[in-house]
Amino acid sequence: MFLNLNHYHLDVYKSARELRNECYKNLSKLPEVERFNLTDQIRRASTSVVLNITEGCSRKSEVERKRYFEMARGSVIELDSCFDIVIECNYIERENLNKVGNLIKTTFILLSGMLK
Repeated sequence: MFLNLNHYHLDVYKSARELRNECYKNLSKLPEVERFNLTDQIRRASTSVVLNITEGCSRKSEVERKRYFEMARGSVIELDSCFDIVIECNYIERENLNKVGNLIKTTFILLSGMLK
């Protein structure tokens, strides 16, 4: 933000930020009983995607960069599983998660491209 680095302009970074924001919007729909379980897990994983992309972009070594992008992609997969649980538990209807689902797919595809 203050440094105006190149990663702010990458589609993968923009998608990850949007994914995080969409995840946060859905947290209020989860029951109180999930506050310290799924809610915290979704919050951490969605933030991890953004931060690992940022960290990876700052690395000079391609091996290190890819390591951070792989961790970010792992967090995207974790979010996919979290929302699978959300649907399975009938906390949110699948139809109401289309936006977050599309962002999970887009971010995953973009990160996979960064790993090639």
